[in-house]
Amino acid sequence: MKSQTKYRMIATVVAFGVVAAACGSDDVTAPAATDAPAAPAATDAPTATDAPAAPAATDAPAAPAATDAPAATDAPAEEMAGLSSVCPSPLVVQTDWFPEGEHGALYNLIGDDYTVDTGNKVVSGSMVAGGQDLGIDFEVRTGGPAIGFAPVASYMYTDDSIHLGYATTDGQIIRFDEAPLLTVVAPLEQNPQIIMWDPETYPDVKTLADLGTAGITINLFAGGTFADVFVAQGLWTADQIDPSYDGSPSRFVAEGGAIAQQGFASAEPFTYLNEIEEWGKPVAFQTLHDAGFQVYSQTIGIRPSDLDTLRPCLTQVVPIIQQSIVDYAASPERANAIIVDAVEKFADFWVYNADLAAFSATTQVELGLIGNGSDNTVGNLDEARVQGVLDLIVAAGVDVSADLTLDQIFTNEFIDPSIGF
Repeated sequence: MKSQTKYRMIATVVAFGVVAAACGSDDVTAPAATDAPAAPAATDAPTATDAPAAPAATDAPAAPAATDAPAATDAPAEEMAGLSSVCPSPLVVQTDWFPEGEHGALYNLIGDDYTVDTGNKVVSGSMVAGGQDLGIDFEVRTGGPAIGFAPVASYMYTDDSIHLGYATTDGQIIRFDEAPLLTVVAPLEQNPQIIMWDPETYPDVKTLADLGTAGITINLFAGGTFADVFVAQGLWTADQIDPSYDGSPSRFVAEGGAIAQQGFASAEPFTYLNEIEEWGKPVAFQTLHDAGFQVYSQTIGIRPSDLDTLRPCLTQVVPIIQQSIVDYAASPERANAIIVDAVEKFADFWVYNADLAAFSATTQVELGLIGNGSDNTVGNLDEARVQGVLDLIVAAGVDVSADLTLDQIFTNEFIDPSIGF
């Protein structure tokens, strides 16, 4: 759970294990052949009552038009210089899944000289920003099956060549004792994860709370923290939760939309309308974020023990990543081309075409999945929001380290407050 693509048809179920995995969350149990996981102005611990409904599902464009994203700007020159003297080369990032649009800010930093290692599923090349070569190489590694479906946090403790890795707020909280990660920048402002349903079958359902009231079965990947939270809050009942979802659209289609199912706002609405011929119509959805579970997903973190060593590098690299978020929103085409090319060369069950990549980039802007927080800064994390997630998880009875403090799972130390949308 913790998203997606041009699917190769329902007959090949594993090819659809795509949904959850791309949803890149660090707190999900991988299914047999697949797996993989935020938000508005800071508030006190969010509640899940009467959350605003996500926009009604509409026909997703076959090839979406570009959104009015801010114009790309060059990162400050002083932040672009000297990486070779302060950063390792290659600088290695471990992602949570195959390349996808939600990873756009990272692939945007790989130069046109990139290479694709199909055996290890790695994309690497010169690190670039604002048209400048930063003097080091940058390596983006694929997660999911490429790392045995291990959580990124756990995997980073088996491979010290990884410098940065993907994290989620809930995963960091739950795995703090065994594999702590410290988030240094959040490329996504809101978690793309959704629960979706058929608006024709359930025209009166507008929110996740409505699903609970109607007693609709909700098909999820096993191990998702959000389900525990929503049940504890009374939003859903435990007997509604079916944790057998494997990423395939087969059951949703076969049951004619009689069940609800998890996915990504930046993928499933497009694929179910345009790629899955047996369905071929809109779905309705609400994000977990809008329902009150406001984790930061697919953040970039480090092993806390590496903080002092990486501090000089992070001081310069984090603002470059911030700027890349803005630049990708304004002009995603080059990064998307790298993503699509890499997936094609990997030739695995995961497929990802240019139309879906364009839809993802457009939707990330339109729904605020990327954007500023409660201030004018992109990439920073809000303390009250993180505390709210921690409170919800504790209230749900999930086992959490008694020694955990917020400064152990995120820091805004390296954030440049002047960079934003």
